[in-house]
Amino acid sequence: MNHYETVFILNPVLSDVQVKETVSKFKDFLTSRGAEFIAEEDWGLKKMAYEIQHKKSGFYHLFQFTAPGEILLPFETEFRRDERVMRFLTVALDKHAVSWAERRRAKQKSNANSTATA
Repeated sequence: MNHYETVFILNPVLSDVQVKETVSKFKDFLTSRGAEFIAEEDWGLKKMAYEIQHKKSGFYHLFQFTAPGEILLPFETEFRRDERVMRFLTVALDKHAVSWAERRRAKQKSNANSTATA
């Protein structure tokens, strides 16, 4: 099982329900093929550095997961087929990137806990 990270941008004209439905679709696609989720982050609506499909913003989402390498091609094909997805990028993580991602998540969790108690 290899470690992967996927970031994808959804069309900004989608409703919250449509965004959640799309994210759920891709999450179900991975889990049904044996992937295990490590983390999932919703970065929300963000302004982009340049226009994509005449849009200046998009809903960003991140998946970190472990999976066999043979599911990447069908996973990326699903992204290409879905018109709600404007861009996506999947990268394989080495051991250093995996440890950095774990430290980043721990730091975010501690920041969230300290903000909640203040």
